[in-house]
Amino acid sequence: MGERPAVPAAVLDRLRAIASGLPECHEEAAWVGTRWVVARATVAHVFGGEDGLVRITLRGDPEEVLAFPNLGPPYFRAGWGSNVIGVVLDDTTDWDEVGELVTISYCIQAPRHLAARVDPNL
Repeated sequence: MGERPAVPAAVLDRLRAIASGLPECHEEAAWVGTRWVVARATVAHVFGGEDGLVRITLRGDPEEVLAFPNLGPPYFRAGWGSNVIGVVLDDTTDWDEVGELVTISYCIQAPRHLAARVDPNL
């Protein structure tokens, strides 16, 4: 295994654009990579892996969590947390889908009064 690559600026810019529409969601440095947080709860975490791939992990609704292991690459279910899912981000990433997943994760993690201000179906 090699060193963890930096998350490309273009990926961070796309995720910033998504998160900017989520009330009181802010960006911060994580133990590795970058994460977006609401009320101290992680909404999304993007990082480079030792295998050279860039991934985002998020919280998913129960149906998504059950489906992710069966979808295959670029989707995966994380080995921690009961509702943590992820996507490998590369040149073929569907950014509309990533936006939906980040929004759903936000609605799961945010306090109810904030989540109520967001349409998770956007």
